[in-house]
Amino acid sequence: MDIHADGLSDAVSEPNADSPGQTDLLEAQVAQLERDMKADAVIDQAIGVVVAMTRMTPAEVWDVLRETSMCTNIKLRHVAELVVSWGRTGVLAADIREEIHRRLQGRIAW
Repeated sequence: MDIHADGLSDAVSEPNADSPGQTDLLEAQVAQLERDMKADAVIDQAIGVVVAMTRMTPAEVWDVLRETSMCTNIKLRHVAELVVSWGRTGVLAADIREEIHRRLQGRIAW
């Protein structure tokens, strides 16, 4: 038997089907994780769009997206959705246009 497995029985408890609300709690946690995964995916896509158009690293683009979100008071996920749409349509939403243009000034690689 693995010596590390001995302590696991106390560290991780099995869900108790008799606990009221346990199923609801677990379903809420799963739903939150699914939302987070979708948000992460669109942020990664937005980073890819900007990296493809600029001479910037993914870390630099992350900072641009985060700072744009903070300066415009628009959630990061929504900023990312607008950037992905920009990559697809060529039209940048007015909500973030000025801020993104200011941050990407002279870095677009045509």
